[in-house]
Amino acid sequence: MSEDAGALAARVNHLFRTVRSPRGGVHLRRGRRGHQGQGGPTISATYLWQLRKGLRDNPTKRHLEALADFFGVPPGYFFDDAQADRIDAELALLNAFRDSPVRQIALRASGLSEQSLATIASMVERVRELEGLPEADGDR
Repeated sequence: MSEDAGALAARVNHLFRTVRSPRGGVHLRRGRRGHQGQGGPTISATYLWQLRKGLRDNPTKRHLEALADFFGVPPGYFFDDAQADRIDAELALLNAFRDSPVRQIALRASGLSEQSLATIASMVERVRELEGLPEADGDR
């Protein structure tokens, strides 16, 4: 497997792990049909499996656009490291907000002063430390 195939496979697999439909899973068939109906290419399950395993490493521009459209990311996600890092951080944040208690804390903190928010942030970091969790991504 080439380095490019490994990077592409890692990014496609990451999207499958982090992007979920409201029912809790990615529904590729529905997504493929939707894109095909808009004039996009059909992506077979076999071809997608090959991309995910790194066995195929040179998808067409149309296939990358179809995957990007399906996951709601720009096509550059698959080959631009800086863009992929930024989008991955956004996806992590979105996934955190799917957790109802996290969302409730964020909503209740809205409107607080910067000093109060800093105090809450330090309290959260201290609790994470006490529970043996790593530093939050925003602190690195």
